[in-house]
Amino acid sequence: MYGLVNQALEDFVIQGFGNSAWDRIRQGAGINDDMFIAMDGYPDQTTFKLVSAATQVLGLDAAQVLEGFGSHWVLYTAESGYGEMLNMFGSDLRSFLNNLDNLHSHVGMSFPALRPPSFRVEEVEGSAGLLLHYRSERAGFAPMVVGLLKGLGERFSQKINVQQTAFRGTDDHDVFRIDYVDSDPSPAQ
Repeated sequence: MYGLVNQALEDFVIQGFGNSAWDRIRQGAGINDDMFIAMDGYPDQTTFKLVSAATQVLGLDAAQVLEGFGSHWVLYTAESGYGEMLNMFGSDLRSFLNNLDNLHSHVGMSFPALRPPSFRVEEVEGSAGLLLHYRSERAGFAPMVVGLLKGLGERFSQKINVQQTAFRGTDDHDVFRIDYVDSDPSPAQ
């Protein structure tokens, strides 16, 4: 994964739990780097070790850490110089989700070794909700997707409920149902 992911994880921990928590997490993960370089690649294991150490230091399970981080990721990337780019891929939640693969293709121009997940939106007949199909070569990140969706709901001022309805392992990918709360979503794209 690119250093930007680990930078965002560091920011999530420091913002929510303080510098000393991050120092203990880094130490618990056996990470000697004082800082991560956004455009440099790091082994996936580095991020996995940080999340594992975070569960111990923060007293949260991995799903809670990943969901919180996912929500934080949306804000962090927007504030870290990617806000304009995010705006190019949708002005509402539904259109943004429909353009996630396009966004990742665009990001891949700056991050050539990027191995992004793939997303597909499916409309739910007779409902304002939708299903988001998520495929990734990396297992275990479904809770982060829940957080990402909640963070995107905040970004687009759209109250949503998110529920995972299919699980990788049982199925060949994860599926999330997104229901809009108390407002009409934009028309289907």
